[in-house]
Amino acid sequence: MPDLEALKKEAALRAAALVQSGMRVGLGTGSTAKYAIEEIGRRVRAGELTGVVGVATSEASDKLAREVGIDVRPLDPQPLDIAIDGADEIDPALNLIKGLGGALLREKLTEVQARRFIVIADHTKLVTRLGEKAPLPIEIARFGFLSTIERLRKLKVAGEMGLSGRLRQPGAQPYLTDNGNYIFDAQLPEGTDPVALERQLKGMLGVIETGFFLGMAERAFVAAEDGVVEMVSSGR
Repeated sequence: MPDLEALKKEAALRAAALVQSGMRVGLGTGSTAKYAIEEIGRRVRAGELTGVVGVATSEASDKLAREVGIDVRPLDPQPLDIAIDGADEIDPALNLIKGLGGALLREKLTEVQARRFIVIADHTKLVTRLGEKAPLPIEIARFGFLSTIERLRKLKVAGEMGLSGRLRQPGAQPYLTDNGNYIFDAQLPEGTDPVALERQLKGMLGVIETGFFLGMAERAFVAAEDGVVEMVSSGR
């Protein structure tokens, strides 16, 4: 059996190799993105890269990037040259679901400013439709969250009345994002139109952001059983 963890690292190294000196780089969150951050840091320490500025998508990635020697700055209006991050689901058009790690808002704010958005993942994240395996994380405001969830449960999706799901609560208290918000993990019925649902959710009071990353990724390096496969978006 192939070592999936080694292949994930190889996928991350393929993406990190695209980083050049002087670039502003979006640094993703999660187990695969960690390998990319470590490789960029190694190249900085070795003198292979100079003048690289990182923008981290989570507190954890910020901490790791500083530890490995990357100059980390806050997100500002300047565009990023490249962003590298993982995904929880990848459909054939490179549309994504992200946010199982809880960093969806910062990830989207960062990656929408990138000229190139590169996804790194393993083959278990490939799906024929979004929502096939993973829930859709929806970041919601803490104030009035029960009312927001009630509105979500009444939303008509794919001809069905009500968006099923649950508030993310790994322990006695609900999960808190780095931004101090809650997450509702929604189950998407078959036949869901991600573009239409994204529009509905973004117009709903109490919803801050969704885990849909539609039309954003340029390419993906996917760790498969027989090696790393490169997927390229036809729309980029």
